[in-house]
Amino acid sequence: MYDWANSAYNLVITSTMFPAYYEEVTRSSDGSGTVAFLGMRFVNTALYQYALAFAFLIVAIASPILSSIADCKGNKKQFLRFFCTLGAVACSGMYWFDASNLGLGIACVVIACIGFWSSFVFYNSYLPEIAAEEDRDRISAQGFTMGYIGSVLLQLVCFAFLFKPEWFGWLGVKDTGSALRTSFAMVGLWWYGFAQIPLRILPEGTPGPARPGRSLLSSGFLELGKVWRELRHHRILRNYLAAFFFYNMGVQTVMLAATLYGKSELAIPVDNLIIAILLIQVVAIFGAQFMSWLASRIGNLVVIMLAVVFWVGLCVAGYMVPRGDVQAFYLLASLVGFVMGGIQSVSRSTYAKLMPVTHDTTSWFSFYDVTEKIAIVIGMFSFGAITEAMGGSQRQSVLALALFFLIGLGLLARTLAVSRKNA
Repeated sequence: MYDWANSAYNLVITSTMFPAYYEEVTRSSDGSGTVAFLGMRFVNTALYQYALAFAFLIVAIASPILSSIADCKGNKKQFLRFFCTLGAVACSGMYWFDASNLGLGIACVVIACIGFWSSFVFYNSYLPEIAAEEDRDRISAQGFTMGYIGSVLLQLVCFAFLFKPEWFGWLGVKDTGSALRTSFAMVGLWWYGFAQIPLRILPEGTPGPARPGRSLLSSGFLELGKVWRELRHHRILRNYLAAFFFYNMGVQTVMLAATLYGKSELAIPVDNLIIAILLIQVVAIFGAQFMSWLASRIGNLVVIMLAVVFWVGLCVAGYMVPRGDVQAFYLLASLVGFVMGGIQSVSRSTYAKLMPVTHDTTSWFSFYDVTEKIAIVIGMFSFGAITEAMGGSQRQSVLALALFFLIGLGLLARTLAVSRKNA
């Protein structure tokens, strides 16, 4: 149910309506696509990518401290509640973002991103506590599936705002701009409201053993160091995390940049763009379930390797899609959706399976989270920097992501070889 609650952010804010709205309101009158921010000028799409990278950097720095406090105090549900509320309020704050206040829009983007991804540190750490090892693939996939279903339902409500604004005049919906901004507010309400279900049901944390001589602020990084040292004794997990670092760099960057790429680079109309992203979510439901089933038949690592090969092909296809070709974009979106949910679901459950039995589940998932966030920071900064270097074109940035996938594929092959040798 927490996936159901917060995935609306991922669809409406990250993937569909907000990026399209942002690109529209930040488009300069001279058509140059540059904006002024903090005394400097940026390509508007690159600024958005830099803002997200900054938010992920904050999460990567803060999550070790917060996870240590959660493990020590046994209060991870309180952190889950705090970051859920923070992200939901920031999403609703986007209602007031327009062309006259770029700073507000960027601030809401950063805060909502921090709230969403920080809450996931504590949410993910519940998986080994509430599911037996043999159930983790299924439960992880079920969470992603619930997220896709819930987010699609809210997206349909937002479609009604967009295409039938006359039905919602009582909400202040008058035109496309107000329809989009009302959608942002609805995401915050949806996220916060449905999150109250898991927040009531999930177990309270258990305080960990006392750690004399440690402050709570330093303890998180000491715990990461402890996890890092323990990884020396878990060669398969160590190799898997290295592979995850690189291939997830590509996965998350594609997901975060897809909408701006479609609108700015491929000139896909907003209506078609939103339909394509919605298509991704629907197909992802089946992809997550299929890859979970396939993992139970041929093994998690083999399934992830097949998915990464598929992602390499998608990067090349994305580079080659003709400008304005809506049908080709629909096909590309469908293929992305099929592997998007599955690789995230299986990646999370694979880590939960490979990690040792421990009380400090939050610290171990914090290490997983930091690995993921640093990868995203590098991926988003790389994407934005290549875009600016190419004069605003994002095609070379998409093609460059294939390199991250290929490195991840090589490391996965090594992980599989070690796993079979140890078996």
